[in-house]
Amino acid sequence: MRELANVNYQKELEKLIEQHEKEGKVPRLFLHACCAPCSSYVLEYLSRFFSVTVFFYNPCITEEQEYQKRRAAQIEFIDQFNRENIGIAKIGFAEGNYRPKEFITAVEGLENEPEGGARCRVCFSQRLEKTAESASLSGYDCFGTTLTVSPHKDFKVISVLGRELAARY
Repeated sequence: MRELANVNYQKELEKLIEQHEKEGKVPRLFLHACCAPCSSYVLEYLSRFFSVTVFFYNPCITEEQEYQKRRAAQIEFIDQFNRENIGIAKIGFAEGNYRPKEFITAVEGLENEPEGGARCRVCFSQRLEKTAESASLSGYDCFGTTLTVSPHKDFKVISVLGRELAARY
């Protein structure tokens, strides 16, 4: 994980954008989002350079009412963004299957882990795996997540998982 401290992700992004501009194409990004607030700035920024589809996949939200509330807010944000940003590529929306039992099974035995512990790593892994797999199967150029925006999530753990999954998919 030490090597991640030396990675300038902004410069990597700029290189990717430059490469695609030379090729005359707009890269397709499959972006996992946990909620509308975390995705808002990310979408405003990245939609200038990518054709973005938001992937709402969050089996860790085990209360269905809360899940539906976050889902509705995400869709509402995307719809409003698309209405207000004429001339910018429209943001798409895709949803993974809502299966909270799969999350509960995956974290069985980790119920007492602290925030940021082993339970979180399993949760990140589950969501990023499905994102990477779905992006690959659907022909996207790259995938990402808004989880790294949150100050409550471990950027390094998420980055390592993302790089491992990018290499696999």
